[in-house]
Amino acid sequence: MTLRYGQVMRRAADIIIPDRFIIVLLAMVGVTAFLPATGRALELLATISTICIVTLFFVHGARLSRSAVIGGFTRIRLHCVIIAFTFLIFPLLGLALTTIAAPFIDEAFIPGTLFLCALPTTVASSIAMVSMARGNVAASVIAAAFSSMLGVVLTPLMFAALLSTSGAPIDLSGIGKVVMILAVPFAIGQLCRPLVGAWIEAHPAIGRSLDRLTILLAIYVALSAAVGGGLLAGLGLNRFLLLLAAMLVLLLLVIVTAMLVARLFRFDYGDGTALLFAAMQKSVISGTPMARVLFPGAEAGLIIVPLLVYYVPMMTVSAIMAARLGAQRAPD
Repeated sequence: MTLRYGQVMRRAADIIIPDRFIIVLLAMVGVTAFLPATGRALELLATISTICIVTLFFVHGARLSRSAVIGGFTRIRLHCVIIAFTFLIFPLLGLALTTIAAPFIDEAFIPGTLFLCALPTTVASSIAMVSMARGNVAASVIAAAFSSMLGVVLTPLMFAALLSTSGAPIDLSGIGKVVMILAVPFAIGQLCRPLVGAWIEAHPAIGRSLDRLTILLAIYVALSAAVGGGLLAGLGLNRFLLLLAAMLVLLLLVIVTAMLVARLFRFDYGDGTALLFAAMQKSVISGTPMARVLFPGAEAGLIIVPLLVYYVPMMTVSAIMAARLGAQRAPD
């Protein structure tokens, strides 16, 4: 009986006490609030972040076997479900939430919330989370790339449908950037696998460190740009707390719905994990420039606020879930 009690207490402690990465992640948010990068320092960090993303995709390309990559492409049902969730189910959940919570959410934040719901999934961080959780990384890479490319067209169309207005033109050069940052390094990594694949597989800590570094840099760069641009200056405490509560409810709805969908389609652990993290994550990198195209001037800043408020708990909860799932799947 004592042994069972001790096991229960250890399991409870594992759930309640966050691991070191979560502490570092939250500390990074706090540091950004007081010491955001600006000017050339921000540009330099943004460049370093892009280099980390490119390197991350190269490492994943070199680490994955050719059969795993082919298997990722052949999971047509998984990719269709992820796309449907990203551009249909998530927006409908957001529309339902804003309709029900309209008396509590500031009316000025509703367009931004709907815009958030119509965005594509993240690229680097969703893949990093799936990697940390030991899920289907190959399927995650392909799903993230496909989502980002489709988002250039589907995001303004879906947002226009949600808001009952027409979307503004989107710069299609963004597709080329996605290809250069994601697909090309991954393909080069695959080509270089015979040369570096064995070494990368023998040093798994490098991949894990790169995953986490990519996430931390993405948080710092995105939030620094928001703070430096004054996007959060007019956000009062009461408005912020109500918006934060709404974003937490939305995140919970998405997580529960994604788990139910994965069970409905009987996805295995790897595919279910790829769906979960693709479903719950929305791209700040895609959302910020897209908002500036759709809404020139100060309005863009207001549109971006719900995305920024959603982003921190999204990343925090994702990291907690990825760390726990990865620990459960780790070999003894």
